[in-house]
Amino acid sequence: MKLPFFKKHKKEEKKIEKPKEEPTIEKKDKVEAPKRKRAKKTGMASGILKSLHVTEKATDLSKNDQYLFKVFPKANKPEIKKAIEEIFDVDVLSVNIVKTPSKRRRLGKTFGWKKGHKKAIVKIGKGQKIDILPK
Repeated sequence: MKLPFFKKHKKEEKKIEKPKEEPTIEKKDKVEAPKRKRAKKTGMASGILKSLHVTEKATDLSKNDQYLFKVFPKANKPEIKKAIEEIFDVDVLSVNIVKTPSKRRRLGKTFGWKKGHKKAIVKIGKGQKIDILPK
């Protein structure tokens, strides 16, 4: 036995057809703004490179298109390569990493530690240059 409130009632749907009207407003041609060049993202680079490492050895390496940078300890080779290409706009051919460990030092009776650091030796394309010292 089926109760009447469980029955599905079919409602008659009234379809009203509206006449389609074409718009009388003329469309204006859209004027496009000139495309802007996107600025390079430097957020990543600032978290990887600390500074240029300027020493006698570094200046000798610059003759062979190699430059020394101090980098943060967690930086790896691909990140360093992208950061240098982004900042200095050069082609990086290879990146070598040197880790200098911290060393124990003594001054009188007190002992301390000399900080260690991580350096990256970056080789760039021939004929390209990175300004080491500001003019």
